[in-house]
Amino acid sequence: MSDDAPPQVESLLPYDDWTEAAMRQVMVRALAHMVAHGLPGEHHFYLTFQTDHPGVVIPARLRAQYAHEMTIVLQHQFWDPTLDESAGLFSVGLSFGGVPTTLVIPLDAVTGFADPFVRLGLRFRPETPGAAPEPKAAPRVEPEAAPAPDAEATPQVVSLDAFRRRPPSKS
Repeated sequence: MSDDAPPQVESLLPYDDWTEAAMRQVMVRALAHMVAHGLPGEHHFYLTFQTDHPGVVIPARLRAQYAHEMTIVLQHQFWDPTLDESAGLFSVGLSFGGVPTTLVIPLDAVTGFADPFVRLGLRFRPETPGAAPEPKAAPRVEPEAAPAPDAEATPQVVSLDAFRRRPPSKS
């Protein structure tokens, strides 16, 4: 390798922050569209969020089961999605184990958003109110493999890792 590569220059402009804000706005626009018009065609969303983030409202049994992070699927069986951009809150009704509940999720608590139908996956830096920001890498846009459609899909908590593209096996 050659040492002729120019040295990495530290930016005096907050490009990482701007990129993060732009990617979060893509998620907000998708949620706003869903709230106003429903989900078109085969689009469906995976929303990963920090359950221990201030302002998250979930049942105690789910908080005990998912102490730090949880992913919800918005596809067939959800109701009353609302988005309050000025308050930075998203809420939606889902059933867990046959028990209907409404989740309230601050947009700052969201760490991942995906629409597997179009292989869109966004990862966000965790945001903690009042905490000093840590230097972190810019968000990644990762292609997502579309899962097989379910006949009678029931909302389930899943990890986005299950839908990431894996390298081909060596056999």
